[in-house]
Amino acid sequence: MGTMNSSLPGTLKSFVDEQVRQRGYGTSSEYVRELIRKDQDRHPLRNLLLAGVASAPAAPADTGYFDGLRDRVRKAAKPATKA
Repeated sequence: MGTMNSSLPGTLKSFVDEQVRQRGYGTSSEYVRELIRKDQDRHPLRNLLLAGVASAPAAPADTGYFDGLRDRVRKAAKPATKA
């Protein structure tokens, strides 16, 4: 495991220390690792959202769209009938 040292102003250090106490982390490193893991989890979602924003507009998702979607799902979910 690599080591990283960070300098924080007093107010941020106090905040981190308080989060460690309140949330039950053993060390400030555990708290920071958890923040980084959460950020990593959000990264793919952010990329998908940005790709969606950059994509061409699609047909509106109105009542007709959802009715058709429900019909397709119901048809796909029906068990095959025996001949």
